[in-house]
Amino acid sequence: MITSLKPDHQSKLHIHLLFWILYYILEAYLDFYWSRYQFPDFMWQTRLQNTLILELGYFLVKIPLAYSLLYVYEKVHLNKVIKYMICILIIILAVLGHRLFTHYIIYPYIYGVTETLDGKQPSGFINGLVAFNSFMDLIFMVGLVFGIEITRQKNLLKEQISQLKSEKLDQELTMLKAQINPHFLFNTLNNIYGMALKKADETPDVILQLSKIMRYNIYEAAEKMISIGKDLENIKDFIQIQKIRHHHLSVHLRENIDNPSQEISPLILIQFVENAFKHGVSESLGNSFITIDVELKNGILIYCIENSKEERPHQHSTKIGLKNIRRQLELLYPKHQLNVEDKTGQYIVQLKIDFNDTPNH
Repeated sequence: MITSLKPDHQSKLHIHLLFWILYYILEAYLDFYWSRYQFPDFMWQTRLQNTLILELGYFLVKIPLAYSLLYVYEKVHLNKVIKYMICILIIILAVLGHRLFTHYIIYPYIYGVTETLDGKQPSGFINGLVAFNSFMDLIFMVGLVFGIEITRQKNLLKEQISQLKSEKLDQELTMLKAQINPHFLFNTLNNIYGMALKKADETPDVILQLSKIMRYNIYEAAEKMISIGKDLENIKDFIQIQKIRHHHLSVHLRENIDNPSQEISPLILIQFVENAFKHGVSESLGNSFITIDVELKNGILIYCIENSKEERPHQHSTKIGLKNIRRQLELLYPKHQLNVEDKTGQYIVQLKIDFNDTPNH
């Protein structure tokens, strides 16, 4: 049954069935048109009936020829010279079969006349001109079949390559996200550990906030895309955790979002905020600040973060977050613009993403 076939086999079957139907219609039309000159005394109904019958008869030669050659071309693994010889032999047998059917069946039994070259001189079974006509008719059909099949295989190969690229992309993104979550969790647990050592009253609140964030990371971030509104809520939760610990911290988050439902890849934006805390604020002395501006207008996102920075940052501070996020942006938003300025005492990151010019993932 067709339903038990693989998708590739179903596609091949459908394409080849359609080809043979269209080819039969074309050949029947051409032979019917030709028969009015060859047999002007026949009524058109008779000529049409004869044409439909003889084309079905020709299929008994053409279909085995086409698929025999395809089988040799695709499946037989022999020396090229031997394969060519086999193909030539198959074509010769097909021409003989074509001539046999034409000379001994079509003319005497379908048209009721003897095959002739010019309407007067009888044509022999093996005549150079008629044999050449049979050969050209068969070769034309074979060329069409091979063209259709080769085109189908090329399109199938393109689809498979595209699917493999997509799967590879998904695997790489999954791996990158898997790197992000432990990194974020490690940083936050370090903060909670420090608060627990000091027996800070805010510790339970921070743990509750962390639970909310991890729920987001486990369930929401598992999706390929999420609304920017939900992603910003997660950023706010993250900031709230940090503010509980850093009482001296000044954080300003300004939003101008015209479409909170706009989809974005999860955990993209928060990484810049995390880096601002980890590599700037948490290591700074005195007053520190973070300013976050998020603007989404007509599908264009402008995301800017400015944070204070210690003049002598920790030599062993990891840059896995920024390196990771750069790779994700390359994969998800290849036309994005990311500018990073490392100034004295200040760090500025600006990201621009045009969602109107973003490929689907």
